[in-house]
Amino acid sequence: METSIRLHNSLKLASIIVIKDSGEDFNTLVHAVCKAGFGTEVRRATTRDGCPDLHPSASSVRPAMVLMDLNTPNTDGRDVLVAIKGDNTPKQVPVVVFNTSADPRDLASCYAAGANAHHVKPVRYPDHFQLGIELLICWLRQVTLPNVGGAKS
Repeated sequence: METSIRLHNSLKLASIIVIKDSGEDFNTLVHAVCKAGFGTEVRRATTRDGCPDLHPSASSVRPAMVLMDLNTPNTDGRDVLVAIKGDNTPKQVPVVVFNTSADPRDLASCYAAGANAHHVKPVRYPDHFQLGIELLICWLRQVTLPNVGGAKS
């Protein structure tokens, strides 16, 4: 059964996509989704191809957001970001880069490729968890997102 959430701007949005190779990081973000009060499905992929919702032929209900890492095995997150933002259907889905790199080159390349935000993932679990909650609340409750891709309220 697909779970969806209704935001203040009346968009009906489906899952949150997490592109990360670390199971521990994924679980932390799933717990943050629950703690922030979102009853939505969180889906994990390690590559863009593992995210059918991010393809132009995907269903009319787009994902609420994408949280992604830059460094995953067999895939460069920068290439994934370019692919996501280059497609017509999902390009307005917020993509937040959430990784351990504070390298200014990574920051610059992420924004140049269309990332909506770049956050350095804290090393300590409590800080990582708290930042996850804050990101979700910001992007899913406070930011007004466009109604694109046939999403229905």
